[in-house]
Amino acid sequence: MSINYELLDLRAFVAVVDLVGFHRAATSLNMSQPALSRRIQRLELAIGEILLERTTRRIALTTAGRAFLPMVRRMLDEFDHSLFSMQDRGRRSAVVTLACIPTAAFYFLPSVIGRFKAQYPAVRFRISDMSANNVIEAVLRGDVEFGISLFGSHHSELTFEPLLEEEFVFACRRDHPLAEREELQWSDLEGYPLITVSRSSGNRLLLDGALVKAGLNLAWSFEVNHLSTSLGLVEAGLGVSVLPRLATPQLPHPILVTRKISNPTVSRTLGILRRQGLTLPPATQQFVTQLLGTWAG
Repeated sequence: MSINYELLDLRAFVAVVDLVGFHRAATSLNMSQPALSRRIQRLELAIGEILLERTTRRIALTTAGRAFLPMVRRMLDEFDHSLFSMQDRGRRSAVVTLACIPTAAFYFLPSVIGRFKAQYPAVRFRISDMSANNVIEAVLRGDVEFGISLFGSHHSELTFEPLLEEEFVFACRRDHPLAEREELQWSDLEGYPLITVSRSSGNRLLLDGALVKAGLNLAWSFEVNHLSTSLGLVEAGLGVSVLPRLATPQLPHPILVTRKISNPTVSRTLGILRRQGLTLPPATQQFVTQLLGTWAG
């Protein structure tokens, strides 16, 4: 005998995950905790997998639960948007889900989204900013529809479409001695405290590889996880840094300046990652097309 589940069972599952517990989830759904538990159990019976690990102290997703959660979110999104569209004639609502490295999320992505929203105001965005490796995993798992990441961080099951190429630049305070120079070489950095990102970063791997090829080895004084942290340390006068141009202020800054650094010139390519053979929903495909048209070439 087959066991079916209801839409409210799916909402119950998501509520327990998002609110990290049965009590708050039951309150938000206006039902008792026993009724909520029965809905979760019915859903688990229907799909034949345990979705949640229940202990006296915590609720955690099982492996099956982690795989099932993004599918449930998409199903609920599609249902809600279809209902909204029926209730509000003539308007089309959709959600574009993407993962991207933080520099893309903070600088160039908002300008493209702004233009897109001017044309399609009902479209919503769910943006996850994360490391290059995590972008890959999110796209492969289907948590998002596409990703924006670095060339070289792709996977055999993914396609990579270049968006733009940007150089790494030198950043320092306006009162730093090297700020007087219009262009620098790597050897000019010797003797100054260098702030760099950790070796787990795709940016660090690119830089290290290019410098090894050029026979250069720069000693660092500070190692951080995020490019924004390195800029904070530079602004405080604790050292200098080399980072992608998009990670630096795009307008004149009262404290920081950037300078071209060459011999060698190091650059990175940003692009769109998506699963092989995946057909994107219309709104997402339209946004990807606009991204490519704005930045490619």
